Amino acid sequence: MKKLIFTICIFSNHLLLAQTQDSLKTKVLDSVTIQDYLIREQVITQLPETQYTYIFAGKKSEVIHIQALNTNIAEKTGRQLFAKIPGVFVYDMDGSGNQMNISTRGLDPHRSWELNIRHNGIITNSDMYGYPASHYNPPMESIEKVELVRGTGSLQYGAQFGGMLNYVSKQANPNKKFEFESINTAGSFGLLSSYNAIGGKVGKFSYYAYWHKRVSNGYRENARSDAESQFINLTYQPNDKLTLKAELGHSIYLYRLPGQLTDAMFAENPRQSVRSRNWYSPDIYVPSLSMLWQAGKNTKVSLTSSAILGFRNSVLFDRFANVRDTINALTQQYNPRQVDIDNFNSYTTELRVLQEYKIKNVKAYFSSGLQYMNNDLHRRQQGRGTTGSDFDLAVTQEGFGRDMHFKTKNIAFFVENVLKIGEKLSLTQGFRIENGQSDMSGYIAYLDAQDVPNFIPHRFPLFGLSAQYQIDEKNQLYAGWSQAYRPVIFKDIIPASRLERADKNLKNAFGHNAEIGVRGEIFGKINYDINVFELTYQNRLGNLLVTNEKGESYILKTNIGNSRNFGVESLIDWKVIDYYKLYLSIFNSTAYINARYTEGILAVGSANRSIAGNWVESAPQWTSRSGINFGYQNLSMTLLYSYVSQTYADALNTETPSANGAVGLVPSYGILDFNTTYYLKKFTFRFGVNNLLNKQYFTKRPTFYPGPGIWSSDGRGFTFSVGLRI
Repeated sequence: MKKLIFTICIFSNHLLLAQTQDSLKTKVLDSVTIQDYLIREQVITQLPETQYTYIFAGKKSEVIHIQALNTNIAEKTGRQLFAKIPGVFVYDMDGSGNQMNISTRGLDPHRSWELNIRHNGIITNSDMYGYPASHYNPPMESIEKVELVRGTGSLQYGAQFGGMLNYVSKQANPNKKFEFESINTAGSFGLLSSYNAIGGKVGKFSYYAYWHKRVSNGYRENARSDAESQFINLTYQPNDKLTLKAELGHSIYLYRLPGQLTDAMFAENPRQSVRSRNWYSPDIYVPSLSMLWQAGKNTKVSLTSSAILGFRNSVLFDRFANVRDTINALTQQYNPRQVDIDNFNSYTTELRVLQEYKIKNVKAYFSSGLQYMNNDLHRRQQGRGTTGSDFDLAVTQEGFGRDMHFKTKNIAFFVENVLKIGEKLSLTQGFRIENGQSDMSGYIAYLDAQDVPNFIPHRFPLFGLSAQYQIDEKNQLYAGWSQAYRPVIFKDIIPASRLERADKNLKNAFGHNAEIGVRGEIFGKINYDINVFELTYQNRLGNLLVTNEKGESYILKTNIGNSRNFGVESLIDWKVIDYYKLYLSIFNSTAYINARYTEGILAVGSANRSIAGNWVESAPQWTSRSGINFGYQNLSMTLLYSYVSQTYADALNTETPSANGAVGLVPSYGILDFNTTYYLKKFTFRFGVNNLLNKQYFTKRPTFYPGPGIWSSDGRGFTFSVGLRI
């Protein structure tokens, strides 16, 4: 970003020198021109060595400047937003734009739950220990940039393998008391979206708030989405050393699920639907208070307290795709649906300190922090719902089949220290200590009371090392190794029936991330970032067939094996032409991932089978995105081609699809997208075509929610938006 600002300044001076001394003629560079240059630049940058109280030296990091992209922001098209981030796999669960489902380096993309998800630095995973899915849904129109730190940042963030993903909101304009922005979008399949924001600064106070609404009929029959979100930021800065901030974010959406398909159904008509009565609705609030204090010349302190409060609600006719939801001949009504309700009460407080110091001539940074989490996930499932068709969480019989609490208390302490040896080399060492426990209690109708309680301890140290070497002004070597873990989550210890049991000695997933790479710029035109990585994931969970001392067989949910993901990630971005009003660049972002089970046993029918050597499910070997960016004056265009190779739906690597579509290959696919942006004074116009060639495809066969089988991704669709800022 510093380079970008410097370039804009030089560009401005060049224009000014070309004018006469008449002051009226020297006003040639305004905010519109800056935005135009930003959207032409489209370079992925890295986080600095330190930012606030965080350390990023030696880490694999990327910053995506959203406002500099030609992309479908109204529907959060992941392959476009992360086009220049190699190794990001996007799970197109639906085209509504409600959720971002991504993963890195061969991990599970379901609701991005292998990542530590943040909004303005505030954790938004619903429950890091019980259900770490990201249900909170800020609109992409509100986001200024996205910061991604890969898994080697785990010492700072805790429970995750994929890394940290931070959505940074737009900020109040410090030069105006009041500013208004409105972005309105219409598109195919009944898409209507409106984003409206106000912001400004009055004395020592600044504020920023938005309201957002989006509705869509969806690509498939019986799909319907209605989403709404609000956000407010109030900041008080009494002096240049202290900043106090209060934020409240809220998102809610109601989505009618069209249901999964079998392979035969998908081949016949991928837009068809087998469900019209299935609904899903998360309603999440994220309040937070934070302080950033420059305690001394070389000391920064941050204190944050936040919460995730809300619900994840669903009412489903939960059957395989080949079971039709029809009128019952005996009752002359539909069959009752299943009601599931999760209530999130997750609280986090974190104190961090960054100290800059010197040892003789060696400059150093010391970062330490203390994080406390207190979560209570109340899960009610298998409620007997109504026979109606609308979204209705009423139950027709008292109680639920499962009514449980998953309570976690965890305290973590971490330290990282950076030594800058000379002007070029930085060495970072660190560790993190986790100390906590999750306790499950409650009622499961088909189990004896003594079989329900379970507890998972979280007590272990994590260590990490990283290094960074500045080859020259624009090129850099980086390397890192860091241990990581992922807690056993709620669903992993709930037996599905009385024929199952959950191991009372389950272990959290444990392993490490390692990487070495080089990044920078060569010939003044080519930006690049190439690295090799390894990710080990031990104590994976699954089902084993077990026989007890009485000769009775049952399924045991337990740790079943380990996996290793090895690969190469590469980004090449070449500015072919960059002359005054004309801009042309081409880029390629590619990742090769070899993700295999190194050992493991899984229950199959009446026996256990080895899965050692099998491919990890939903981990494509190849993910590649190539694009052309063209800009002339205030016009910018991007043509993007995205390719993903085939994947398996299960650890057994089943190739022939089952009759119900639950397992089988997920074929490779390639998608072509086109987006363009035009600036006209205070207006911004965007037009895009998703899936230009109308490819019929799907990205994953989920094994649980929203239902095992094929979920068709969207075909060709158009969007057009108009933005105004005054």
